[in-house]
Amino acid sequence: MTRLRFIVMTVFCCVLGFSSLQGQDYQKAIGLRLGYPASISYKTFLGSSNNAIEAFVNYRSQKVFSYGWTRIGVGGAYQVHNPISEVDGLQWYYGGGASVYFWSYDDEFSGFADEASLSLGIQGYLGLDYKFASAPVNLSLDWVPTFYISGYGDGFGADNGALAIRYTF
Repeated sequence: MTRLRFIVMTVFCCVLGFSSLQGQDYQKAIGLRLGYPASISYKTFLGSSNNAIEAFVNYRSQKVFSYGWTRIGVGGAYQVHNPISEVDGLQWYYGGGASVYFWSYDDEFSGFADEASLSLGIQGYLGLDYKFASAPVNLSLDWVPTFYISGYGDGFGADNGALAIRYTF
């Protein structure tokens, strides 16, 4: 079991353990998506509906010996939230979105030229969202299967997802 899957399952169990707490709705939230890579996330609900828009931006860089790469990602999703009546403040959601990833590669010793690439992704969303009643904190846990259309990593990636911790207002 990978470390991310262990973290996701632990948080999921903790959220279910908070079932005796009372939750409340929120309109906007900003915080971190702790996935691969970590992202800054902003979520806002559209009026008084259960529909929300979430946007994210992330940065990841790695250097190993003479080879290195950097990735900057931006994306957004449309999500439909539905309450889970047994637990106040807990909702499940689904939706879809798109992302753009800007890649750059640097290989100092191979003699190959440095490269840049662009990857486009189409994403699905399935998750749980919980708002604490006694604090301006929101947790969400989701699975985000992504189909990469172009650039580095073409094809389907089913191992995307994150735990988000956000400040609500």
